[in-house]
Amino acid sequence: METLEFKIRIKAIPEKIWSVLWDDETYRKWTNSFCEGSYAVSDWNEGDKIHFMSPGGEGMNSIIEKKVPNEYMAFKHIGEIKDFKEQPLNEETEKWSGYMETYRLIPDGEFTDLVSYVDVIEKHIDYFKEAFPKGLESVKELSEK
Repeated sequence: METLEFKIRIKAIPEKIWSVLWDDETYRKWTNSFCEGSYAVSDWNEGDKIHFMSPGGEGMNSIIEKKVPNEYMAFKHIGEIKDFKEQPLNEETEKWSGYMETYRLIPDGEFTDLVSYVDVIEKHIDYFKEAFPKGLESVKELSEK
């Protein structure tokens, strides 16, 4: 496992960026860099399940490990979803089950730094190094409108 760090400086208040990150309409826009048409199914409460989905029914089931509104969100990834159904853990998913993905908003005057950490297995490192900065750039564009 490797933990990747991604940072972007945004000229917006944390509340605006938080809204862009987690409101359904803008979430779907910025996560297009990971998977065209992706979306999340959740009540967005700490301790709740969240399903990160593709339009074809593939995805990942996770738990919202920690939520501090306008400041911090942490997801613990549990397993895969196929045909819109959670799958039992197998040899492949056991390699990454429990991996974390976090988002922190750090205000700094008229700017806010968005810092994200994501745990990845080796075969996905290049994908995340390409997709994540694009996603964060979209968050910046949407937040600075």
